[in-house]
Amino acid sequence: MILVLDIGNTSIHGGVFKNDELVFQFRKSSAFRNSSDETGVFLKSILRENSIDSNKISSIGFCSVVPDRVYSIRNACLKYFDKEPFELRPGVKTGLKILYRNPLEVGADRIANSLAGISQFPKKNLLIVDFGTATTIDVVGKNYEYHGGIIYPGVQMSMEVLEDKTAKLPSVEIVQMKSALGKSTIESIQSGLFFGQIGVVKELKHRITCEVFNNEEPIVLATGGFSRLFRSSGLFHSVIPDLVLHGIHKSLKLNYKEGK
Repeated sequence: MILVLDIGNTSIHGGVFKNDELVFQFRKSSAFRNSSDETGVFLKSILRENSIDSNKISSIGFCSVVPDRVYSIRNACLKYFDKEPFELRPGVKTGLKILYRNPLEVGADRIANSLAGISQFPKKNLLIVDFGTATTIDVVGKNYEYHGGIIYPGVQMSMEVLEDKTAKLPSVEIVQMKSALGKSTIESIQSGLFFGQIGVVKELKHRITCEVFNNEEPIVLATGGFSRLFRSSGLFHSVIPDLVLHGIHKSLKLNYKEGK
């Protein structure tokens, strides 16, 4: 079995693959920086509580957008699993042609999403929208070129900025909205958060389709912690909240021909 970890700004998203099937996944807040011991104990306990024998973990892969978490994750894997983890980072084998001006700037989670996208939709132009702390859109060509992308504030971040930078606007529950017109302050904020994200995606999809894909409609995928909110928006061919885990797994297998 293979354990994979996506270390994000606000949460750790993990999963276990058995024979290429994702059989278990979990999320844990990463708002507080945990030591390697705390991380190791958590990982062992979450596997044990879900009837997964940690001794059967043959390989561990991870990606991180938080550089100061890498050390504790690596040490936790070494101490508690006796495994040197594979880190998806610039320079490892991906099969993608990175067309960023500086390929080292591309976030590991964005590469993971792109890898999983081309694995599930080969030889297709892709727009991959990741609704996380930030919302990112990654643009991948049918010949596996990573063209670049877009980054803008995510739905949670947008709400927190409104709450923090205004005197009277409250924190609200982030929900799927049926009507754009809010009839209260709370509904108005919720509508702006929800339909604002949809509006940005629609506009950027149109522009990228013209600028990059010569007006050929791409496959549009949604992923990330808030992606389920947009399942019925009609924008996406598929909503795959755990896409990044599949990408880490794919990258690990490309680089290490081992582990089942």
